[in-house]
Amino acid sequence: MFRKMRRWKQQLTEAECAEILRREPRGVLALTGDDGYPYALPLDFVFEDGKLYFHCAGEGHKIDAVRRCDKASFCVMDAGERTPGEWWLKFRSVIVFGRIRILDDREEVLSRVRALGLKYAAPEYVEAELQKDGKRVCCLELTVEHMTGKRVNEK
Repeated sequence: MFRKMRRWKQQLTEAECAEILRREPRGVLALTGDDGYPYALPLDFVFEDGKLYFHCAGEGHKIDAVRRCDKASFCVMDAGERTPGEWWLKFRSVIVFGRIRILDDREEVLSRVRALGLKYAAPEYVEAELQKDGKRVCCLELTVEHMTGKRVNEK
């Protein structure tokens, strides 16, 4: 169902892909938007238990897109490195394909949003934000069906 990588010699292992997903702060989520147009947006995320989690408001373009079609793609790339004196960048990227859903269990929502917050901020800040907005926050879960990673050398 999913394509194999054309440049298979540059393919990352599943462990390397997971490491990038655990470490990198942002990626781009792609959904089917209004009138079938692609809708891609940069998001913070957390990778836990083989799934990706995103926090968001309970309404808007993203939520409408998820309700309309549960197929999604998510792309992350690391900062890469440039050798002094060379123009090209060497980096690694990961692309995930899967099914996305809106979590409806409040305890699970708070648990996943807490984990996401702790990736970026101190525990006391995260807890204060959850106290303030925890009743309103929404959480999306992307279950990975297919994942590939690639070493890219722009040269």
